[in-house]
Amino acid sequence: MTFSPQNENELTDIVRAAASDRRTFEIVGHGTKRGLGRPVEADETLDLSGLAGIVRYEPDELIITARAGTPVTEIEAALAEKKQRVGFEPADWSALYGTPAGASTIGGVLSANASGSARLRYGAARDHLLGFRAINGQGAPYNAGGRVVKNVTGFDLPKLVCGAMGTLGPLTEVTLRLVPRASDTATLAIKDVEPETGFAFLRRIWSSPLEPTGLAYVPKIAAGAFAGLGDIGEGAALIRIDGAAGPLADKIGLLKTLLDGREAALLPGTNGIFARIASGEAFAVRTDDIWRVFVPPAAAAACARELAAPFWLADWAGGALWIAGGQADEIHTVAQGFGGHAMLMRAAVETRMHVSVFPPEEPARAALTHRVKDAFDPQRLFNPGRMFEGM
Repeated sequence: MTFSPQNENELTDIVRAAASDRRTFEIVGHGTKRGLGRPVEADETLDLSGLAGIVRYEPDELIITARAGTPVTEIEAALAEKKQRVGFEPADWSALYGTPAGASTIGGVLSANASGSARLRYGAARDHLLGFRAINGQGAPYNAGGRVVKNVTGFDLPKLVCGAMGTLGPLTEVTLRLVPRASDTATLAIKDVEPETGFAFLRRIWSSPLEPTGLAYVPKIAAGAFAGLGDIGEGAALIRIDGAAGPLADKIGLLKTLLDGREAALLPGTNGIFARIASGEAFAVRTDDIWRVFVPPAAAAACARELAAPFWLADWAGGALWIAGGQADEIHTVAQGFGGHAMLMRAAVETRMHVSVFPPEEPARAALTHRVKDAFDPQRLFNPGRMFEGM
């Protein structure tokens, strides 16, 4: 059975009734990320798409409050009118999961911590969530955080719910900090660079005053997935820089002094290539399992070499590697060996039931995870098993 509350009071009543009967829920917005995480085995479906709409938008304060079921596209359209944006650039993984483009809700994006390429400049989704309202496992609504960037009211619960995949309960309302939208953008490519050299350039640019909003590496094997790149030789390091026209030209000039005499070709327009990289679009047609491996950028080239994937590329200056194929145990081990972790982004249901989709937890961390779950959802009502078996 599917429950579709239209406001927080209705949702509260539904959860309270379920708590008394110990009925479990799969929480969905528009269902665009059902392929992420372990398969949920629940009694009912809780559809939050009815909890939609912008509650309050304060452009002068760079703050917006919206209900969790609000489509990201609706929020972005409102912000564009005031030349503002969500800094972490929400990633749209619809191509990867075969769902309608632009259908993601803000609650789903935050629950998955779905951060795009601009994360390296502005921070992850969890860094932009100032506060929220939610329902706990007893059916009680509560507030966390606030409407200011710095909050000292207690535990930083906004960071806790981002990436929790709905396992701590349904969000009903979220407040985000915003950033100004640049008037212009330039995307450049340093072509014919091997991974070690390409990643070294990206790290150098990242540590410069250029404040890039996108740094990616596309190896030769992945070039065909991006029309407009042309012949990239051994690979291409991609750079996106934002700014007004005059300062942007100065930034491009400074960029060229950092490249040891290499050329940086300006791609036509904004090219949209960074949105396509963050979306996993290049992996949509592949039949193998798709992973993201998160490592320190300095380890990216060595990690990619050890994984030896048949198809891969990198975002966040090498901090996020998209990988096709491979065995779960090996990928987790390699990622941990380089000081990082891995997450299975897409695989068959049977695979997701039997492998570690998220990084395996050490006993102490697993015990902490259980205590957090007990505090928010002691009866295990919400998205049971989505992240870890029995959770």
